Amino acid sequence: MLHTRGLGGTVEIDGFEYDWELQSEPQQSSADGWKGMTVSLRQKDMPREAVLEFPTPKRLLKGLPKGRSHINDAIAARGVRAALLAGWDPASRGKTLVFMVDANGD
Repeated sequence: MLHTRGLGGTVEIDGFEYDWELQSEPQQSSADGWKGMTVSLRQKDMPREAVLEFPTPKRLLKGLPKGRSHINDAIAARGVRAALLAGWDPASRGKTLVFMVDANGD
């Protein structure tokens, strides 16, 4: 699957479709240091978005080259399930919810 702007896709969880899209690659800022990639999640036709923030890859902390971000439908599906278990209600209104993903991907 070729995308001109970035990675994204759709996963089905319990009969509902969720769109996911890579929002940002890991990046370094002078104020915060390294930040990991972020992925946005949204249930189709629902108002509330969730964002997954992944930890900074260890290779970047060691000064190694950036490489490619590793995100796919399986990782996005696990993220959707974890966000739902943590209280994300895609049908509710309100601010985007941000969920930190631990180093194990949970």
